[in-house]
Amino acid sequence: MRGVVRVEVLTDRPEDRFRPGIVLRAEGSGAPLTIATAAPVADGPGWRLTFREVPDRTAAEALRGAYLEATLDPAGGLGRGEYFWHEVIGCTVRDTDGTDLGAVHDLYRVAQTEVMVIRGGPHGEFDVPIIRSLVRVFAPRRGEIVVDGAALDLGAPPAPRDDDAPRPKAPRRLTRKPKAPATGAESTPPEAVAATEVTEADPSGTPEA
Repeated sequence: MRGVVRVEVLTDRPEDRFRPGIVLRAEGSGAPLTIATAAPVADGPGWRLTFREVPDRTAAEALRGAYLEATLDPAGGLGRGEYFWHEVIGCTVRDTDGTDLGAVHDLYRVAQTEVMVIRGGPHGEFDVPIIRSLVRVFAPRRGEIVVDGAALDLGAPPAPRDDDAPRPKAPRRLTRKPKAPATGAESTPPEAVAATEVTEADPSGTPEA
């Protein structure tokens, strides 16, 4: 279809955000994108949108992989206990005993549940779904997020490395050549395994053929 883009929904209110006449903008761009038509995808997740400023597939291709943003009134549009993601990112996270566990580095959604990515604390990086059984206090606007470390099974943080501890000495190398070549099989060093970080691709603005 000409000029149609299929977007991943990152809002809880797509019916409000994707109404015809609403103006969106691609992240990092000030150019307006005025919604002409909008409808949920019948056979899968996401919505199909057309914009007045995007007349054909070539123009739609320029939106591939882009985040689409809407200008919102920060004082309105949210109910009690609801927050925008940018209000949550950066908040300090503590355990119920007051231990600093790090800060919210990112958020993502699984089905209807938002999940916080916590980094910078003694346990390294870990994820916390925002559900009552795990999150005891959730007040980002006053900078307070408290989670139940026991329920998350974080365990004890790894012991700090003591760089001053004595290290075992390397075995002495033989300087004399053997009288005869060794006949045993030569051992090979262990193969290095590269851990690849898997990142979720953002299909927002992916053009539909």
